[in-house]
Amino acid sequence: QVRLVESGGGLVQAGGSLRLSCAASGRTFSNYAMGWFRQAPGKEREFVAAISLGGGTTYYADSVKGRFTISRDNAKNTVYLQMNSLKPEDTAVYYCARGKTGLPATTTAEYNYWGQGTQITVSS
Repeated sequence: QVRLVESGGGLVQAGGSLRLSCAASGRTFSNYAMGWFRQAPGKEREFVAAISLGGGTTYYADSVKGRFTISRDNAKNTVYLQMNSLKPEDTAVYYCARGKTGLPATTTAEYNYWGQGTQITVSS
């Protein structure tokens, strides 16, 4: 069974930065793409960023491109999301997810393991 645990969430002022971490259990972390999604109250879960199994390919939602950076450390079974220039509209619960393959994907259907989520609140 794969377990994903996010950390690093919290309250930050607009313009500030946060770094999320997602630690994965198991010995197959490096075989799969990883992704970050978020869900604001009353909204559907939406794609934020994804990274291929080796880290060479990354995808971003247009709303975060240039502000967020996804990375991974396969030796530590951890994926990160560096978030800069945060805006109030970034407020949401952020989830990490493990992909079904090594290719990064932008839809929830392409991920089969999810963390419990971590709250990010950006104040104006």
